[in-house]
Amino acid sequence: MSLHDGGIPEPHDDGPRPVGCGGPGPATPGPARRGRPRSEAAEQAIFDAAIELLEAGTPLAELSIEKLARTAGVGKATIYRRWPGKEELFVDLLRSVELPDPVLPGTSVRDDLVTLLESIRQRGLAKRTSALLHNVFSQMQLYPKLWNTYHHTVIEPRRRLGLDAVRRGMERGEIRDDLDVELVNDLFTGPLLLRTVIRPGGTLEPGLAERIVDTVLEGLRPRT
Repeated sequence: MSLHDGGIPEPHDDGPRPVGCGGPGPATPGPARRGRPRSEAAEQAIFDAAIELLEAGTPLAELSIEKLARTAGVGKATIYRRWPGKEELFVDLLRSVELPDPVLPGTSVRDDLVTLLESIRQRGLAKRTSALLHNVFSQMQLYPKLWNTYHHTVIEPRRRLGLDAVRRGMERGEIRDDLDVELVNDLFTGPLLLRTVIRPGGTLEPGLAERIVDTVLEGLRPRT
């Protein structure tokens, strides 16, 4: 966008130049780059605008690109260059305020699953203490397109972390290998999901991840 739009200016906002056109820049070509340079200032302004509107009580269904652009002080084109729609924007916003996905140590199936479940516990606590997260997640499942986008881009990759950890445990002989991988993963994650999603008032005390993993592992170890 330009300064005349009244928003945050971005580099190269006037569109690509024809091949061969002159302009300021280094004499030697640099490495090829995909897409336009991203302006962190503009992106943060858009996120701040979304948070401001959500915290003011604006329902997700009423958060249009036009309203976000006006509140952020950017042009609509600035938003559409980053995200094809508001669903993808909201998913990136949630990622920016949620805890990052855990890095599993890979030392044992117990270590991996305790790390994974502890991250679920921490995210559950964050949703209880963050008005923004509570507001968004309470509405998101009523907005199918947004929920599907979040599910495919955030939840499914997290679920694969658990499935991969279980498979490694089976390959190492730490878990019986005659069991269904998805069922085993659900046995580990189910208790925490029950307390964070279905029973949001359930206790999430420290040490819960370890207790769940040790209890379930006790019944899943290979038979001797």
